[in-house]
Amino acid sequence: MAFANVVAQVSPDILVLQGVDYDHGRVALKALRDVIAKAEGPHYPHIFAVRPNTGMATGLDMDGDGRLGRSRDKQGFGRFAGQAGMAILSRWPFNRRGFQDYSDLRWVDLPSAILPKALGAPFPSAKALKAQRLSSVGHWVLPVELPDSKSLTLMTFHATPPVFDGPEDRNGRRNHDEILFWLRFLDGEFGPVPNRRFVLLGDANLDPVDGDGRKSAIARLLSDHRLQDPRPKRPGPARQGRGNSGDPALDTVAWPKDGPGHLRVQYILPSEDIQVEEAGIHWPLAGAAGFHDAELAGPHRMVWTDITLP
Repeated sequence: MAFANVVAQVSPDILVLQGVDYDHGRVALKALRDVIAKAEGPHYPHIFAVRPNTGMATGLDMDGDGRLGRSRDKQGFGRFAGQAGMAILSRWPFNRRGFQDYSDLRWVDLPSAILPKALGAPFPSAKALKAQRLSSVGHWVLPVELPDSKSLTLMTFHATPPVFDGPEDRNGRRNHDEILFWLRFLDGEFGPVPNRRFVLLGDANLDPVDGDGRKSAIARLLSDHRLQDPRPKRPGPARQGRGNSGDPALDTVAWPKDGPGHLRVQYILPSEDIQVEEAGIHWPLAGAAGFHDAELAGPHRMVWTDITLP
């Protein structure tokens, strides 16, 4: 209910969800949509989700521990098929015929991929690496049909955390390439590309300044001339995390202090032709309306952007 209250307070016209379990009939997603409406939030007549790579069996040892069938041996980490997938809720209809799903792209087929190796050999094996998909969850391109015959193309993903691996840096390399897929896509290397009115948004699991990971990936994305970074900020003063040097007002997640801490990992990057009116992070100050709901809804805070289309 806390999450539904957050959505009701922010009231986005289009809501991209990360970490929501997938089921074939979208029963859970429809139920979540209804809970949001009951909390006096937006009514979303249009919902979208396809099967993510999380929990998708491979039959191979994908992490090199000599065992099969474990969560890390799936195409994307997951204890069951569809765990922690993606979904989109919208006031306006989707152009499903224009949907492009790159979730089945093999990692080895990404141009200039930085594939993991151990002792000079493919890690964990040539067979496993050949079968490995790039997307830990998915890479979607989905047009939304707006009033006045306009459209907005959503490009969304959820990259793997660049940690929880060994010296081969398998997750760090995969995170890097999942992010840079979008530059390859915008370069036209994977088919039709929207040349205007698009928004790249999702969880990159990578902070441009603090925390672990290969910073060059997100730095290149944020500096690309085809995108703009509104640099949404949380309201009021923000405490700097221990050992961090980035602007704490830009942080989007509050992981425990004995873990990664506060980092900026979620992004909304409109195309350069879109006019950004306002942007922010729903992170109410202690004592303000919505504070407890934002805390109870989970460590990630909702990032929002108001835009005007050309």
